[in-house]
Amino acid sequence: MRKQFLFIFLALIVANTSQAQGKTTRIGYIDMEYILENVSDYKEAKSQLEQKAQKWKQEVEAKKLNINNLKESLKTEKALLTKELIEERETEIKFLEQEMMDYQQKQFGSDGNLMRQKAALAKPIQDQVFTAVQDIAEAKNYDFVFDKSSDLTMLFSNKRFDISDQVLRILNRTEKREQLTKKQLKEQEAKENIENAIDENPAMADRQKALDEKKAAREKLIQDRKLEQEAKRKEYEDRRKALQEEREAKKNGTVSGTAPAAAVTEAAKTSSTAKTVTPTATGTTPAGEQPTMTKAEERQLLYEQRKKELEERRKKILEEREAAKKAKEAESQKTNTTNN
Repeated sequence: MRKQFLFIFLALIVANTSQAQGKTTRIGYIDMEYILENVSDYKEAKSQLEQKAQKWKQEVEAKKLNINNLKESLKTEKALLTKELIEERETEIKFLEQEMMDYQQKQFGSDGNLMRQKAALAKPIQDQVFTAVQDIAEAKNYDFVFDKSSDLTMLFSNKRFDISDQVLRILNRTEKREQLTKKQLKEQEAKENIENAIDENPAMADRQKALDEKKAAREKLIQDRKLEQEAKRKEYEDRRKALQEEREAKKNGTVSGTAPAAAVTEAAKTSSTAKTVTPTATGTTPAGEQPTMTKAEERQLLYEQRKKELEERRKKILEEREAAKKAKEAESQKTNTTNN
């Protein structure tokens, strides 16, 4: 009931202020819990506090378990104990129970260590939030800014009046500025101006999103073209290197040029095949028809066939020479053995 009266009172103030000034009243709100959960320092400190609270909880559970064990032991041995011993154990159990309750209240009570440390942890961030809210309200002429996570009941809140993200940007801005160069600082300021403009006019968000998508598509196209050029350049370098090694092999009369020549032949065949099946500018090649070859492609094919024949002939000649050499060595060895 108290919250409803407070909300009605604030609504009346807003209405009276709007009528008195004869202008549209600007109202915004923040979500303090959302802001705190998105501040890195607060999240780290909160995680440490939760670990400490978990340790306190384990200690409370250990005390409860000890008390339950003592109660079970007393229940089992009660028939064997004297009245004085029973009273002594019951007194000890009551003392431990009171001690456990006091410890639990000390750590988890409404004014316990957990609540106090949570408040101390949030206060510096809250002070920064209040300062940021004042700056935003003065810069953008807000008349009222409410906290959605406070005791004030907000039955409905339009997202476009939420300035929580603006507050987060202001909180993170100081730390980022200290780490930026002058050029990066200018870029950051331009980005912030765009974000502020979007906050003022939500319709700009769609246009900005479309621009970002076009920029991403353009960058991807440029990257794909670079990769394609690199692949073509590598293929050209491999072919040039293979041809150069083949020329050197022919010049020296060795057989080391056979593998590169075969590689060049295979590459040329692949290239020729790719060219013969490439669709024309007007459409794909009709099924069952052999695509026509240009004169350059025919010359290339003849050149490759001729080169293959020369390689086979050279290989055959080398094999015959090697066989003749081995036969001559065998004959010489046989003659030496006979003379001996």
